[in-house]
Amino acid sequence: MLENGFHEGETEWADSSTNKVTVDPGRPAMLTWQRRLTAEGVLPSEFTLSFQEKIQLAPIGIRLWRHIQEESAKGNGTLFNPFAKRLIISSQGVPLGGVGAGSIGRSYKGEFLRWQLFPRICENAPVLANQFSVFVSRPNGENYSTVLCPGSPEVYKEDTASGIGSWDWKLKGDTSSYHALYPRAWTVYEGEPDPALKIVCRQISPIIPHNYKESSFPVAVFTYTLFNSGDTAANTTLLFTWSNSVGGTSEFSGHHYNSKIMMNDGVHAVLLRHKTANGQPLVTFAIAAQETDDVHVSECPCFVISGNSQGVKAKEMWDEVKRHGSFDHLDSAATSMPSEPGSSIGAAIAASVTVPSKATRSVTFSLAWDCPQLNFSHGKTYHRRYTKFYGTHGDAAANIAHDAILEHWQWESQTEEWQRPILEDKRLPEWYPVTLFNELYYLNAGGTIWTDGSPPTHNLLPIGERKFSLDRYKSDINKDNTSNENNTAVHILDRMTLVLEQIHTPSTSNSAFGPNLLQKEEENIGQFLYLEGIEYHMWNTYDVHFYASFALIMLFPKLELSIQRDFAAAVMMHDPTKMKLLHDGKWVPRKVLGAVPHDVGINDPWFEVNAYNLYNTDQWKDLNPKFVLQVYRDTVVTGDKNFARAVWPSVYLAMAFMDQFDKDGDGMIENDGFPDQTYDTWSVSGVSAYSGGLWVAALQAASALAREVGDKGSEEYFWLKFQKAKAVYEKLWNGSYFDYDNSGSTTSVSIQADQLAGQWYARACGLFPIVDENKAKSALEKIYHYNVLKVKGGTRGAVNGMLPDGKVDMSAMQSREIWPGVTYGVAALMIHEGMVETAFQTARGIYETAWSEKGLGYSFQTPEAWNTNDQYRSLCYMRPLAIWAMQLALSQPKLSNKELKSEVKEESFFRHHAGFSRIASLLKLPEEEGPRSILQLIYDYTCRRMWI
Repeated sequence: MLENGFHEGETEWADSSTNKVTVDPGRPAMLTWQRRLTAEGVLPSEFTLSFQEKIQLAPIGIRLWRHIQEESAKGNGTLFNPFAKRLIISSQGVPLGGVGAGSIGRSYKGEFLRWQLFPRICENAPVLANQFSVFVSRPNGENYSTVLCPGSPEVYKEDTASGIGSWDWKLKGDTSSYHALYPRAWTVYEGEPDPALKIVCRQISPIIPHNYKESSFPVAVFTYTLFNSGDTAANTTLLFTWSNSVGGTSEFSGHHYNSKIMMNDGVHAVLLRHKTANGQPLVTFAIAAQETDDVHVSECPCFVISGNSQGVKAKEMWDEVKRHGSFDHLDSAATSMPSEPGSSIGAAIAASVTVPSKATRSVTFSLAWDCPQLNFSHGKTYHRRYTKFYGTHGDAAANIAHDAILEHWQWESQTEEWQRPILEDKRLPEWYPVTLFNELYYLNAGGTIWTDGSPPTHNLLPIGERKFSLDRYKSDINKDNTSNENNTAVHILDRMTLVLEQIHTPSTSNSAFGPNLLQKEEENIGQFLYLEGIEYHMWNTYDVHFYASFALIMLFPKLELSIQRDFAAAVMMHDPTKMKLLHDGKWVPRKVLGAVPHDVGINDPWFEVNAYNLYNTDQWKDLNPKFVLQVYRDTVVTGDKNFARAVWPSVYLAMAFMDQFDKDGDGMIENDGFPDQTYDTWSVSGVSAYSGGLWVAALQAASALAREVGDKGSEEYFWLKFQKAKAVYEKLWNGSYFDYDNSGSTTSVSIQADQLAGQWYARACGLFPIVDENKAKSALEKIYHYNVLKVKGGTRGAVNGMLPDGKVDMSAMQSREIWPGVTYGVAALMIHEGMVETAFQTARGIYETAWSEKGLGYSFQTPEAWNTNDQYRSLCYMRPLAIWAMQLALSQPKLSNKELKSEVKEESFFRHHAGFSRIASLLKLPEEEGPRSILQLIYDYTCRRMWI
């Protein structure tokens, strides 16, 4: 069920002064994703390799294991670690916080989990002391108390009698429900624990499209609306407890301390200062509540969860609220002593309110965290975007929590304004808008980082013998020293920041530092990073971003342009540093001039790109075309000519680099017989439907972009190349779809779900189609009837490869997988081609698998893939954001194609061809060094024979 279940007769809150419908605090949105708190979802099952795949991938696995050991010894991360064990649950819900400021997940049962406060680090386990609880007493002697999370006694049995195991874990949850519509969630406690008291918790995070301020804030608000249907008043206390922890075992590292603070507007807060271990920056949490005429707020600045630290024990804290309904009688210091190593401490804030019979009252809490610094293992430090508004000193948590309590109504109003038209669109199936919004969880929980856009600073270690003095920066500091004039530490830190910035700023000239491409009058809104997946630790993986980027260009276009500037700068980079490939053990340059990198790095993003080392991605055939297509799409969507002009040289260079892959001079690039594109275990050879189609579309996009920037010669040149390549591409047509490739192998006739990726982007950009409309529709019908309907009746999405006999293509691990992001992309093209009903039937399989209650437990952790055995690969992945490509197709006005080009004179073509070819020849990769060893040849031959 997707509707919220509330009756139409219930109150609709409105602002009569503006005639504008506002947010009803006690009512979920009209359509939501729902679960009972007692629901036990299917536990996701991880993929297994077939025997042939194990043999084929064994050498890579051995090299990967060695690579992980070597990099771990250096303190570095690696692209992924399949040997690590991960906690997997099926009860994920809407995560907390804005974009790029760190993320704290929350399950639909009420647990706080999946902690991502530092780059690449994800602590999946819940911190059990972090809870909301309720205490109710009535004049007739009825009393109720419980943690608002259905707990299992076995989970807490290791706690001592004084720990959280002594709390009242009485919530059954069978009448309570969770409703999610990202970025908000509602938990409705229907008559629990008091049968006559209905409690609705509304969770709000500031994810607001086209908002580049509040959307960066590390904060969430929880409003509780209490409905008393009883005949007596309900004296109610809501309790918010929080552990001084950043997930994992961090709470036991010691030296943490808490303190309470009273702020303006009746906001009470407790600060939890966490002294982070392992070289990570300090983190400060703030839990806060607002006191009003109806609500009384009291605090317990510190209680001991476990261990030998001095202070009030967890049981004593709980009993105090249970006895008195507040902490007014609790004797506790305003600031705690630092915790002992091995001990765990927490804090609590209580909001007490009397709810009269047949009346409603509300209470508002907030949770904020302040971790302004981002430290990477190569010594560079950045500041997060929100520090533009709250400072970089790590003392902003209380202010952020305070402002959120006061301003969250405005956030919600803007969220309603954004979401309501889509929710009310009767043309859409109910599952679609709910899934559309909930897939956006990844903009928060995808390890996202949003910097302030400034160049990084370094710690002192890499400076070596460089000579400098802090004294010379004294005058600069004194210009603005009003707020910190009595804080010597802050004063010296400011000086150190300035000198380090001066020393290292020039290094950005040889990096993927996109802000260098901004014009003077353009706003620097910062740089954006997100992981390919929680398990795949590369930042901004570009072949995948190709799909996911539709969410950013529609909702946060300035962030999308920022990413594109970074990659435009990366195209101009040349990094001859050698890296070892996992595929064959060869050493290759990290990144060559003209190649679009696979990613912007892991350990030193923007400066050490191409962390992916499975294959040499300088030889991939999809990255450069994808860059050109995305740049043109982003130019069309934003109309930003400054952006187009700034990145045009990189686009031209990227196109020239690809010329070397047209081996026979027919205008079409050829794949080289290995997985040289996003399907990196699925080999392809010769002209291919996927890479070839992207190339054809990119040639047309390059021509169109040249027109936008006023380069008439390049416009005509790329248009002629487009026409030439298009004619070659048509040869893949077999009468009903486009062949996988033209190599003549047993899998050349495979029906690839993604065969028309180039057509999809051409349509999304308003370009001419790269194939005839009847052929596009025929291919899409084939994909629907084979790749979709022949896999479990169409309930799993589109399998990547299907043979003409109706059997799944088993030639590679990825050919037999379903990729939700690809399925969304295929559905988007179906919409562009007028096949709207078929599009929704195709995409519904992703909803059924990932999001429905009968699915596979992937909600709020949509994986990269699942196979026909219902086994997932890589939970919590970037590509499924491609559902926003469907929304672009639905909402995009029919773009009028530019007038057909007149005949281009041959002399004009050859004049421009000479310059283009000269650049292309300078960018050509060297021939591979030396033959493979005889053992490698024998092994490869054996694998091929087994595979066939």
